[in-house]
Amino acid sequence: MRRTLTSTTAAVLLFGLTACGNDKPQHNTTGDVSSSSSSSATSSSSESVTAREAFTGISASVNSAKLSGAVTAENDPNKLLGRPHQYTSKITFDDTRIPAADVSATDKGAVERGGAIEVFADAADAKARAEYIQTVTKSMPMLAEYDYVHGPVLVRVSHYLTPTQAAEYKAAVEALN
Repeated sequence: MRRTLTSTTAAVLLFGLTACGNDKPQHNTTGDVSSSSSSSATSSSSESVTAREAFTGISASVNSAKLSGAVTAENDPNKLLGRPHQYTSKITFDDTRIPAADVSATDKGAVERGGAIEVFADAADAKARAEYIQTVTKSMPMLAEYDYVHGPVLVRVSHYLTPTQAAEYKAAVEALN
């Protein structure tokens, strides 16, 4: 009975994690869901940048970030793109400082390989998504990630980066206009 309960609990937990952004769920190691006041909670997606535009700004500061893919409604593993209160655009990126051997078992586009940028219609939705990811994965530190929110932009960064390396993304996110 106890083994069945443990197995069932594990299965439910893993099922819930699949909505975190890729096939390999994440967790915030910093406990930091940074939010900037440069964009109000009521800004519309037409006023905000796209994920690709945000990546262009971030990669200008973090040279090791390399665009790896654009998420579309057809290839979104979470089926969240364009849904109410979910991201309106999303890209994934690799970070060349992460050894290939560390991420060889992960899918292309997995946050572990570098990260992802998700843009929402407003800052409240971006913050809610970051908090959801942290809440769902809180008890699994081995699946950690760094999450940085700036207005309607959520930048998710691989736990394979050191806190100092991840801080480069935080600074770049905070510099977004």
